[in-house]
Amino acid sequence: MYRKAKLQSLASLTELTSMSSLSADDFHDPATATGGEADANILPGLAAIRRGFATRRAHFSSVARLTVDEVRPQAGDLVLAEITSLGQHTRLELPDGRRSQLYVGDRIVVTYGNRYAPDQFEAEVPADMGPCHLVAAGGIASRLIGKHARVKAPTRIKPVGLLAREDGRALNLRDWSVEARSIPKSLPPVIVVTGTAMNAGKTTAAASLIKGLQYAGMRVGAAKVTGTGAGGDFWQMKDAGAVEVVDFTDAGYATTYQVAPNDVEKIFVRLLSHLGGMHLDAIVVEVADGVLQMETSELLMSSAFAFYCQRMIFAAGDALGALAGAQWLQQRGLRVDALSGAFTASPLAVREASTALGLPVLGKKSLSDPDIAVSLLSGRL
Repeated sequence: MYRKAKLQSLASLTELTSMSSLSADDFHDPATATGGEADANILPGLAAIRRGFATRRAHFSSVARLTVDEVRPQAGDLVLAEITSLGQHTRLELPDGRRSQLYVGDRIVVTYGNRYAPDQFEAEVPADMGPCHLVAAGGIASRLIGKHARVKAPTRIKPVGLLAREDGRALNLRDWSVEARSIPKSLPPVIVVTGTAMNAGKTTAAASLIKGLQYAGMRVGAAKVTGTGAGGDFWQMKDAGAVEVVDFTDAGYATTYQVAPNDVEKIFVRLLSHLGGMHLDAIVVEVADGVLQMETSELLMSSAFAFYCQRMIFAAGDALGALAGAQWLQQRGLRVDALSGAFTASPLAVREASTALGLPVLGKKSLSDPDIAVSLLSGRL
């Protein structure tokens, strides 16, 4: 049964927004095209509204209605919202990576999702279409639960309505997820980067490794399996030379906070199956946040992770974090092949961690070295 909702024709959207210089092409990243009707069929008005990076896979040719009132939004639903006050996020990251300045009164298309970010916000999808918050620059609508003391209050938004089909069904990111396939037996080696927390240096380590493998002449694919929909990590891995980069939004999820463990495991498998068809020589996977975060912990302990993960780098902000995190993984039967992260900027911290654990410590320069990168991938380091 579809959620009860009042329906408003999108023909009236021309009255909801002032037209900008953006065209329909700005609404879809050709690099992530998934087929379907051409974007030229987008109804008047909608194509002029900016949308967040997390919605980049969505096609809007099937949008026919705006659902209003009596609706309980779900994670992944696409929503037209108005900026009512600016806070922490003053720019919206667009599908092409550009950060577009926001102003009070602007209307944008974002997606509902829960957020877990110790350095910023905790937020949940609200139970109604009332005012809520823009909790991530990639375009995540949610209602604040708590925030880090050093960040500003979140930008406030007022939902106008959910984007819906002619029959009233809300459009959701899952409508455009990559196809679920069987993982080929010829899947290339998978090396995973995890760490102590956000900002521990995981993406920097992943990107540096991608560059090292690329220097060695390898075709490398990359995936970010958990986290919050945003383009920073995506573009960093792409810029490092990954021929294909996917994340959980490509599997139909705006974020992975509060996603059931079995579904997080399915995201991991789906992204690997997609990369498995790309004729790659190696796959680099980043797992967001820290090992104590619930979804990350559950994924690391899953059977799929144990089966497909062949190498692991652990990133930390300091030597003690590297020690505690590596031991946490080892106590659970997971092998750690090398340490990396922000602490590698300090020679003394590197010495402490290396002495305590006896593991290779690899900073950006080392991971970008083709000989070291290949040795790490092959288990000869």
